[in-house]
Amino acid sequence: MLTVLGVVVVGGAALAVTQLDRSEVLVRERCSATVGADTFELTPTQAGNAALISGIAVQRGLPARAASIAIATAIQESRLENIDYGDDAGPDSRGLFQQRPSQGWGTEEQIMMPAYATGAFYDALVQVPGYEDLPITEAAQTVQRSAFPEAYADHEPEGRAFASALTGNSPAALDCTLRDPTATGDALAVSAAADEAFGPLGGTADGTLLRLDVSGSLGWAAAQWAVANASTLHITSVSHSGLEWDRAEGGWSTVGTESGIVTITVAGATP
Repeated sequence: MLTVLGVVVVGGAALAVTQLDRSEVLVRERCSATVGADTFELTPTQAGNAALISGIAVQRGLPARAASIAIATAIQESRLENIDYGDDAGPDSRGLFQQRPSQGWGTEEQIMMPAYATGAFYDALVQVPGYEDLPITEAAQTVQRSAFPEAYADHEPEGRAFASALTGNSPAALDCTLRDPTATGDALAVSAAADEAFGPLGGTADGTLLRLDVSGSLGWAAAQWAVANASTLHITSVSHSGLEWDRAEGGWSTVGTESGIVTITVAGATP
């Protein structure tokens, strides 16, 4: 918490200086993925969508390359936001991937469900022979049939960075700078959202804590998924394999935690 608190005396009158903390607009909320020397930023909403896209790739047993292609495609199509409008070229386009009911992607209601839209994208992607080795312009264009196929390549670096972190291939590579939670969290809601992304993880909720018995790359995928969703799910800390992300402090630090457990803490009720 950033606190500035004091008293200024002017002409014998005491004036209280406003106390500022992380709940104020002074904090620019953002999530970043760092791989090697490169760091890329998304908004918390965008990062949450990237985490869902990556989680579904993990659930389906797809390579991180599939998530890279999907994230880069969604950045180009919708800025990684679940928008409910299209453009002149596709007036009925909707959702993360700007899919069109008129082209057989599903109903408008279905396309506006991010998990459905992501699954539909992957269903089409895996039908592209050798998509893992194709340039992203070719792989994405075969699925999307865009009027601007070269634009997908512009977002490949950030797609790769966020996919690497959110599929668990790059541990502790994702960080979010957030304001203080504005509501009480729900560990069961976090568990349900994690299951939507990864499939059943067998989480155990106890008060403000959720424990997921996952390890290896899946453990890091789940841990960084939680960080990416900390804003919307009111998560205050995430720990896994000897490291902890703390919302108030930001970043990952060394702690004594179990390697085969992801522990997620949500905001509790204010006394």
